[in-house]
Amino acid sequence: MQKPLVSVRFMVYNNEPYIREAIESILMQQTNFKVEIVVGDDFSTDNTLDIIKSYRDTENIHINILDRPVGGDYWKARQKLGRLHNFKNIIDNCQGKYIALCDGDDYWTDPLKLQKQVDFLESNHDVNICFTRTQLLKNEVFSMHNIPKPFNNSSFKYIELIRHYNFIATCSVIFIKPRHFEFPNWFHKLPFGDLGIYKLVSEDKDIQCIDEAMSVYRIHDNGIYSGISALKKQQNYLSFYKIIFQALNSKEKHLVSLKIKEVTYRISKLKFPNRPWFQKCYNRYLRLKF
Repeated sequence: MQKPLVSVRFMVYNNEPYIREAIESILMQQTNFKVEIVVGDDFSTDNTLDIIKSYRDTENIHINILDRPVGGDYWKARQKLGRLHNFKNIIDNCQGKYIALCDGDDYWTDPLKLQKQVDFLESNHDVNICFTRTQLLKNEVFSMHNIPKPFNNSSFKYIELIRHYNFIATCSVIFIKPRHFEFPNWFHKLPFGDLGIYKLVSEDKDIQCIDEAMSVYRIHDNGIYSGISALKKQQNYLSFYKIIFQALNSKEKHLVSLKIKEVTYRISKLKFPNRPWFQKCYNRYLRLKF
């Protein structure tokens, strides 16, 4: 098979109830280019990997399951570096010019998703990251994933993800892999990898949404962030801001400095509720201009 134009970073762990829907949504893609699915199974204890192995390549799509024996090199590095080493290792093994993201509990709904996104990126060289609208699936009920209105049909910079929130659903993303790309050492320390990778691959170019729903993000009790307390969520954001700070430009650093103050206040409020002097401090914070 010739070198793929698109690599799908397919990260899986104990996704047995959902894995067929996920991989079949990738295999149904209709493209005029070659695609590889790079499967990174993080030592599932269910039948996830066996199910994936039951599928075969199509004319345009090759399935590459990374070999990860217990006790091997990946296993040793994973013990040392943590969960995001899976994210990194899969991308390191991607050959394509473009990388699409999908996890084993999400899926795509449009068979032309990859073709539409690649066509867009090929025609818009000022854009490095393209994503689509996404449906959320929780308790068998669908709802549309909301994003700030200005950004559903116009390009924007990475700083807007910090200013507002991370309104990009991971399963909808495709990006250009920079030449000679290497992950910095701090990447493994992040509490979540998506906002980190967007900074690294955007290279201060634009990010653009295609205003069509082409993917489904599943919310369930076994998700990585399900059940995390409000305090832990704020602590994760504080950790993220402090780690990513070194990679930001001057405008982003200024904004993140303010975000750190905001999150620090929220953490204090959660740890010590009903302290009246907090409100006075917060009112002073609200007068700061982002």
